[in-house]
Amino acid sequence: MTTAPDALGHPPHTGEPPVTRTYVKPALSAREVEVLRHWLRGDSKLAVAADLHIALGTVNTHLTRIREKYALVGRDASTKTALLVRALQDGIITIAEL
Repeated sequence: MTTAPDALGHPPHTGEPPVTRTYVKPALSAREVEVLRHWLRGDSKLAVAADLHIALGTVNTHLTRIREKYALVGRDASTKTALLVRALQDGIITIAEL
């Protein structure tokens, strides 16, 4: 059996199950999760603020704190795309919900 990757760069098949990664989840508050889920579903920050009856500045504060909490556990979430990936990894949102 060869140990070199194939032509597409895939590792060789070993017959063993793939390794599952576990991620350290940041301690997000229920409100932070609610704001994040609304925003990731494509709503603008202004729409999130209106739907949740909070100020736009409060939405921005929640998103800033969420990003900081991810950074504290070593998982960059500096963009909306990165936040989406983290939310999917952590089970905060599913692809079907998007």
